[in-house]
Amino acid sequence: MSTTPSVTALLDTAVTALGGSRRDGQVRMASAVAHAIDTGEHLAVQAGTGTGKSLAYLVPAIRHAVDSGRTVVVSTATIALQRQLIERDLPRLAPALAGPLNREPTFAILKGRANYLCLNKIHNGTAEEPATELFDAFELSRTGREVNRLREWTSDTETGDRDDLTPGVSDRSWRQVSVSARECLGAANCSYADDCFAERSRRAAGQVDVIVTNHALLAIDAMSPASILPEHDVVVIDEAHELVDRITSVSTAEISGAGITIVARRCGKLLDEETTDSLLGAGEQLDAVLSESPGREWLRLPSGMAEVLAGLRDRLWLARNQIGPVRMPGAGGGSDDSAAARSAALTTLEDTHDTVVRLLGAFDSPDPAKRRDVVWVAHDKVGQDTRAVLRIAPLSVGGLLRASLFAHSTVILTSATLTIGGNFDALAATWGLPAAGRRDSAGGSGARDLDGIDPSREVPTGDIDVMAIGKTAPADTAPPRWQGLDAGSPFDYPKAAILYVARHLPRPGRDAIADVTLDELAGLVDAADGRTLGLFSSMRAAREAAEKIRDRCEHPVLCQGDDTTSSLVRKFAEDPRTCLFGTLSLWQGVDVPGPSCSLVVIDRIPFPRPDDPLLTARQRAVEARGGNGFLTVAANHAALLLAQGAGRLLRSTDDRGVVAVLDSRLATAGYGGYLLASLPPFWRTTDGDLVRSALGRLAEIPYG
Repeated sequence: MSTTPSVTALLDTAVTALGGSRRDGQVRMASAVAHAIDTGEHLAVQAGTGTGKSLAYLVPAIRHAVDSGRTVVVSTATIALQRQLIERDLPRLAPALAGPLNREPTFAILKGRANYLCLNKIHNGTAEEPATELFDAFELSRTGREVNRLREWTSDTETGDRDDLTPGVSDRSWRQVSVSARECLGAANCSYADDCFAERSRRAAGQVDVIVTNHALLAIDAMSPASILPEHDVVVIDEAHELVDRITSVSTAEISGAGITIVARRCGKLLDEETTDSLLGAGEQLDAVLSESPGREWLRLPSGMAEVLAGLRDRLWLARNQIGPVRMPGAGGGSDDSAAARSAALTTLEDTHDTVVRLLGAFDSPDPAKRRDVVWVAHDKVGQDTRAVLRIAPLSVGGLLRASLFAHSTVILTSATLTIGGNFDALAATWGLPAAGRRDSAGGSGARDLDGIDPSREVPTGDIDVMAIGKTAPADTAPPRWQGLDAGSPFDYPKAAILYVARHLPRPGRDAIADVTLDELAGLVDAADGRTLGLFSSMRAAREAAEKIRDRCEHPVLCQGDDTTSSLVRKFAEDPRTCLFGTLSLWQGVDVPGPSCSLVVIDRIPFPRPDDPLLTARQRAVEARGGNGFLTVAANHAALLLAQGAGRLLRSTDDRGVVAVLDSRLATAGYGGYLLASLPPFWRTTDGDLVRSALGRLAEIPYG
């Protein structure tokens, strides 16, 4: 029997050592995480800001790792949280637990290979120069300067980690000195293996109790036939509301005429002139077809496109065979630089070939709702030009997660926002988990209803497809077991904040913001004496609102894009009279406690664009099986973002303020109650005079 102290005892030790105080929600969450690890039952935990969720999962995770000798993986969505865990939380927590655990727990960060400098690529000069036809002279000069700085940095850095480089460099420059996992020669074949930054990181990660990584690497590990992460039996997924989007992003591929040109240039020195010209011609054919295609989903291959793709597929494979297998350095082989060049060329050709094959097979089923992938054309802005791109993404990643993640590890999923419409089922479905896991709640909301709207009303969410690329989901007769827990929050939401819905305003349109809506916004900003974070559904709306409010109010208004986001947030926090307007990254990335953020304004319910091809296809797939596609996809997307945006207001227990939604549909539409049930239990009203009066009283409280 284990003599390791209980989780609650270890948590008390850690909290005391770190100078904190006991929090009921944190204890509740830590106990639930420990129970999940002991039973193998997956757990979804919603833990509001201020709960202390990092400690609540780290303590039981470390206890398990030390007690069992097995590694625990912690995956995050953002670099900011990775750094918090590696640079602040774990360095303080490990020594605090050393005594009770009889040794100090160990930890490391693990990133994808492309995040590190490649010594072979740098020293053997295998970095290719960008094609001069594709990039202007200024960009070429900038890339050259940055690559030279990176070469010099090789002698100074101990990690070779891109995140440790200040100031940073462009993606184009970084690609000149790094390789992907598939381009790498491998430790057994590279002269620099002993000093390789990526290999050092992997060796360190293989010997620690806790590995911190990101959702993208977790996805690559799940999809790869070879293991990237060390052997583990517990995975903690923080920022779990981002998991599906990050997995989808890693699973999305694209081809374009410009991309094929780059492939041909990259492989040109290893191919004969005829093969290179043939590849370039295929790229021109592709570009001609895509440039004439509207930016929308393809439900079938357009006339002649199958022949274009088949020709491109064959030419890519011909080029691949002409290069032949990589001859590794050593007896009978080539040099490090020739092997690396061949490896990079083969990887590029094979990846592009595989994407084309995937595109050709995407329409095998006559029913779009039963297909594994979604295909669409996008017209991307690149500088002053527009580039036509053909993209392919999985209809769902639930099957991949069920087969490759939940089937092999106990998984803890946590975030401040996981319940949609009052329960966990909507997100669970996108993860590939069955609906209606056992749920425990931290208690009632105490919220006031909005003029006859019942915020506790639940609406059925329907099903979500759980197919994934190349994966067969486990049989539904033995679904994964999981439970959900709302750990609560230290905030007294009804007393600390008001949710104001401007019911009297006209429904938002697609054109300019209505004058009456701008008047409402200006009145709120004036009442709050600035101190406003404006969250908008588009950059066009954010810029328009910023320009108009500058004319109507005397408060400084910063707008996303005027400077770096970090700089704008810092200025916003330093001057309480300042307002900050912006779009998506501000909905999720602003943490400004205190009086500088006393009013959060949301311009409209953040439904996805009606022409978003991937979400439209997912909605259609739900409807084909009798579900409610709008609620399952569009409304759930909006509910999650609304909760994230509203969460910007209260960042400490002393914060007070208002979340104002300038979209009357939240109070008048039938789905309004469903969206409201996804928000914190603020005190709710549609009375603008009451809200402006409350903001005025807050503005009179002395700063500091």
